[in-house]
Amino acid sequence: MNIQLALDRMSIQEAIDMARLTESYIDWIEVGTSLIKEFGMASVEAMKREFPHKIIVADVKTFDNAIYEFELCYKAGADVATVMGASPPVTVELCMKTAQTWGRQVMIDLLHTTPVEQAALARYGEAVHCFHVSKDQQEGGGSRLTRPGAYEAASDAPGSVSESQAELRIAAAGGITLDSLPGLFAMKPEVLIVGSAITKAADPTAAARSFQDCIRKLGSR
Repeated sequence: MNIQLALDRMSIQEAIDMARLTESYIDWIEVGTSLIKEFGMASVEAMKREFPHKIIVADVKTFDNAIYEFELCYKAGADVATVMGASPPVTVELCMKTAQTWGRQVMIDLLHTTPVEQAALARYGEAVHCFHVSKDQQEGGGSRLTRPGAYEAASDAPGSVSESQAELRIAAAGGITLDSLPGLFAMKPEVLIVGSAITKAADPTAAARSFQDCIRKLGSR
């Protein structure tokens, strides 16, 4: 299981500093949507330059203009770019084709998708499928991802992990804490996306280490 550090709502230098503090305990580094919107592809370029040995995720959340946006991300050094699962099917298809051309990866964000839409997206077995509770759901509605397909106080949950989805590359994101890890482990995620539980911690290094230690303990059971 890979820990993906989500870096949002900070400057490029602050993001670099945070990744530097935690790099021994994380695997993937996410250049968050807010960083990309505020600073553009310079944020992705900076992360890849500073951490060339890490998988860099450009959380661009493409909904349209697939080829242009994905090529921007890949040219900037991203190893993974994100597309919204709720976008038009042609958009997802073009993202997949662009990734194949560049030899890179796609993460499909399942935020606000229905079980039917998720089942249709399952044909993209090479992509990472991300079960996601949004920042607004967390801050405005008190929701967070707690176990496979389960969302505390979430009214638009995308459903449970189906039998077919269990064979997919899965990522989990949305208010994840150490306490929620045991429940999420049943999802068998390839990628665990953690933001504020590390970045807002009094000691981000210790917090990242705790996540890694907890994952190892759960994996040894």
